[in-house]
Amino acid sequence: MVLSISFDDGGPFLGCRLASGGAAGATRCRFIRCWLGNGDMGIRRRFGYTKIMNTPDSNSSPAKPDEGDTPSRTATAYHEAGHAVMAVSLGRQIHKVTIAPGKQAFGGTRLGHCEIKKGRTKGANDQLEDDVLILLAGMVAEARFTGQYCHRGADRDLKDVANLLCTRAASSRQHVTLRRRMLAKTEHILSDDAHVAAMTIIADELLEKTTISGRAVRHHFHQAQQQHS
Repeated sequence: MVLSISFDDGGPFLGCRLASGGAAGATRCRFIRCWLGNGDMGIRRRFGYTKIMNTPDSNSSPAKPDEGDTPSRTATAYHEAGHAVMAVSLGRQIHKVTIAPGKQAFGGTRLGHCEIKKGRTKGANDQLEDDVLILLAGMVAEARFTGQYCHRGADRDLKDVANLLCTRAASSRQHVTLRRRMLAKTEHILSDDAHVAAMTIIADELLEKTTISGRAVRHHFHQAQQQHS
């Protein structure tokens, strides 16, 4: 079993392919967990969704957090607002959302973070699908502001998406099909006028206050729903 990276459809989603001579049953993607790290995935699924800062190469100067309402900071605000809006729409509870840069538990620097509480306000038809939609929502929402997907900024989210989908896909072809379907569904959900309005309001407040509570997120979400009902 060997790992490969697929860049089709615009994005480094991790996938699997079978080495020559391998057994057909080995095409299952579960082995990707060893590469990504089970502990990291467990914490991120339970507690939050993050946009990371691109890691500079050895010949470049260290990356610095954005100051002021720069395009990058605004893109981060939309990214985290996308995670938050999708999570609330699926019945998840938000603890807080921030665009304050900080260190990640497993190394690297994050530009923002959407922290999810345990529990739900409504049942889930498909827990795995909900997790994938929330993970993809950051990149999709950010693209509404920038006009393009930022795969490097969403790198951790995309790796988690690949990890989740590999528990369900029996082959690399099924993995690609699931990925396309989940991305299309994320785009469809976030194109709703009420969701667009909620993301815009939440992003604006993040730019003003840097960190907002889950209560504020729910307020803006429900207010947008009422205005566009």
